[in-house]
Amino acid sequence: MADKAEAAAGPDDALFGYIERFASVLVSAGFPPMPARVFVALLVTDSGRLSAAELAGMLRISPAAVSGAVRYLIQLGLVHKERVPGSRRDYYRMPGNMWDDLLRMRDQVMSRWTALVREGIDLVGADTPAGERMAEQAAFLEFATKELGQILGRWQEYRAGPSAGAPDRPGG
Repeated sequence: MADKAEAAAGPDDALFGYIERFASVLVSAGFPPMPARVFVALLVTDSGRLSAAELAGMLRISPAAVSGAVRYLIQLGLVHKERVPGSRRDYYRMPGNMWDDLLRMRDQVMSRWTALVREGIDLVGADTPAGERMAEQAAFLEFATKELGQILGRWQEYRAGPSAGAPDRPGG
């Protein structure tokens, strides 16, 4: 796909169009536009790592726009900042396990939500309409938390399996 030379000069029109289309799908799901574009640019780059200048060139945006976007992505754990030995530039890369890390964070957040919803049920009363509605939400959150844990366990098994990494691997 894209390498550092391409990133500095900007991607070809087909790759740029792909980045924009993919980013627009992320935006329609609630992702901010500039972080969505940076995320996809890092995804399609062979090295998975680019400097702010390379990202700016690749996406045809200002370095300030890159700075805000990578800051947002770092906060979500979707991008890490690193230094390459011998370079004074910061590079941004996608961690290899970002999806399972993201699900683990979501799992922790849902556990906290569940505890807060349960606390609210105690305050409003379990036999009130609000308490019943909150009990349904707590049950869903508990179910989803349990399922996420099982999904992450199955993912680890799948990833460690005999054909791990095979693109056409059946969903077992």
